[in-house]
Amino acid sequence: MASDTELLLCPVNLRHLETHTRAYEEAVAMAKRRGAKLIVATIAPEMERNLNIRDSEAYWSQQLAKFIKDHPADGVEVETVVRKGAIHRQIVKLACERNVDVIVMNSANPKVQDYLLGTTASHVVTHAKCSVYVVRA
Repeated sequence: MASDTELLLCPVNLRHLETHTRAYEEAVAMAKRRGAKLIVATIAPEMERNLNIRDSEAYWSQQLAKFIKDHPADGVEVETVVRKGAIHRQIVKLACERNVDVIVMNSANPKVQDYLLGTTASHVVTHAKCSVYVVRA
């Protein structure tokens, strides 16, 4: 994980921003130190619970763009990606498809505080082909 790091992935759960900005801030700092590009991704559910959301991908793309605007990554090239599906699988799939060097993510969903690692982080650590930097929430 030395200076040869060119591409980082930071998945952000826009439903739990109070705990997910810390990993994003760490990812931005890491990208700056390494001169790397940062992919910020959010995973939309296959089926929206909110029936007012008619176009899920468009809605989450707007929410992600707002997040990036509210939390600028000055000096870092940022790309945003919205995927649909199971969060843990989509993170690993995106990292593999894009040949990501490091995934920077939070340790747990705020609803599962009794786990050492959240189920998503645990799956990503187990299945990702790249390094995974887990940030404690």
